[in-house]
Amino acid sequence: MHEKILLILGLLFAMLLLVMLGQKLRISYPIFLVLGGLGLSFLPGLPHLVIDPDLIFLIFLPPLLYEAAWYTSWHDFWRWRRPIGLLAFGLVFFTSIIVAYVSKALIPGFTLPLGFLLGGIISPPDAVAATSVLKGVKVPRRITAILEGESLINDASSLIVFRFALAAVVSGTFVWQQAATTFVLVSGMGVVVGLLVAHGFYLLHRYLPTTPSINTVLTFLAPYAMYLLAEEFHFSGVLAVVSGGLLMSFHSHRVFDANTRLQTTNVWASVGFVLNGLVFILIGLQLPTAVEGLGNYSLQQAITYGLLISVIIILIRLLWMYPAAFVPRWWSYTIRSTEASPGWQGPLVLGWAGMRGVVSLASALSVPLLTNGQAFPQRNLILFITFVVILVTLVFQGLTLPLLIRFTGISKIDEQMPAEEQEAGIRLRLRQAALAHLTRQYSTDLEQNELIKALQQRMQAEAQRTGNLLEALDFDETKRLALQRYHHVLLDVLRVQRDELAELRRQDVFEDHMLRHQEAQLDLDEAKISHMPH
Repeated sequence: MHEKILLILGLLFAMLLLVMLGQKLRISYPIFLVLGGLGLSFLPGLPHLVIDPDLIFLIFLPPLLYEAAWYTSWHDFWRWRRPIGLLAFGLVFFTSIIVAYVSKALIPGFTLPLGFLLGGIISPPDAVAATSVLKGVKVPRRITAILEGESLINDASSLIVFRFALAAVVSGTFVWQQAATTFVLVSGMGVVVGLLVAHGFYLLHRYLPTTPSINTVLTFLAPYAMYLLAEEFHFSGVLAVVSGGLLMSFHSHRVFDANTRLQTTNVWASVGFVLNGLVFILIGLQLPTAVEGLGNYSLQQAITYGLLISVIIILIRLLWMYPAAFVPRWWSYTIRSTEASPGWQGPLVLGWAGMRGVVSLASALSVPLLTNGQAFPQRNLILFITFVVILVTLVFQGLTLPLLIRFTGISKIDEQMPAEEQEAGIRLRLRQAALAHLTRQYSTDLEQNELIKALQQRMQAEAQRTGNLLEALDFDETKRLALQRYHHVLLDVLRVQRDELAELRRQDVFEDHMLRHQEAQLDLDEAKISHMPH
């Protein structure tokens, strides 16, 4: 037990060092962690890590899916539901079919059910890999919304393909009609279970006397409850978590107060970072497991098969993108009149962002060792090909995606107003609404109560400052320089206040928890400045 704990702590420390090094080199951390894990796997004396796939599915997948669903815009998800569905369902099934027939023709001893099994494993792109790479570059919101929406539900479709293919390998039979009916049932009931469980947690949050800490813990219990209940009835646990997470996120403003939102956001950010980091470094550490037991296949043959399959799935995604983007536009006048054309750049960037990751690895590892008392056919080769596909798509496509974005010039295509202008516009509307409410409801208090009068003046000053910011964003160079000077002065004033807090701590005049509370207020003020354009 002590050795396992030390190993886990060592992996956490190595993960943090690799992430910091990746930030230093400006390389997306999933790419660097996979390469780092690959390098660590060659260290002499390091024990081979054999990961229980149930551990990945149960411990890692529900919270990661729930976090992704929580931060997904429902409006964006619904707006782009057609391209999301074409990618998450159509492309997954298309990829699985092509990979099945190609692998049967390419690899000696491979059957069609084994090909579908491999296709189901490697068909879904990884959400975290794509979004982490895109964080460092500017792309239209349309691109990130489609990628986020696709990654939410493509895991469910790929796992269902995997489940049917695995059953076909074990039983030797496959009935398309039965598979289609079961797919609809498994998907639909998974959504129903997720919504029901989410409604139960909604009632807990809203009507019971919770605290921020209780609410935070409940948000961690929710995805596991959704996933386990759905899987207990052999429904889609992935779709249960996604649908439940979207519902809870949509109603979060009704059940969470400000303190709960601040605490929950910070806790989830840290936990999500650790879970993602561990998963990607574990992918790199699986090389020895993937190489062992290749049987009749040499390492060179296995690498060749892995590289060929990698090229095929990259080409499949790129070829799928343009018909999926433009055929519906040719057929429907409504689409042409309501949606801007994606151009040639959008489908290309979306196609190149199809990096594989954690779900593919977990699916490959979950292939049983034995079937009908004999070794599962081609299991080790399937695992090795999956590892190569993850490595090629994550490292090669991940490193070249920012270059492709700059080459296409898609970052210059603004489908709507810039983010900083939107933020300033929202703040201005909020200030104006508050001032109108003060004038309308508290006119007497404004004349008699100095504190309320001061509140009005402060909000008027904030509205004026936000208005100046909007004007500065319209390329008024004089006002832009004035805004930069304002930020500089305000940050300097906050620094002086922090120094005074430190002096108050040394004097031991005030209680420590009150000083921490004031420090948190200064943190919030500084966070507001740090999110403003400079």
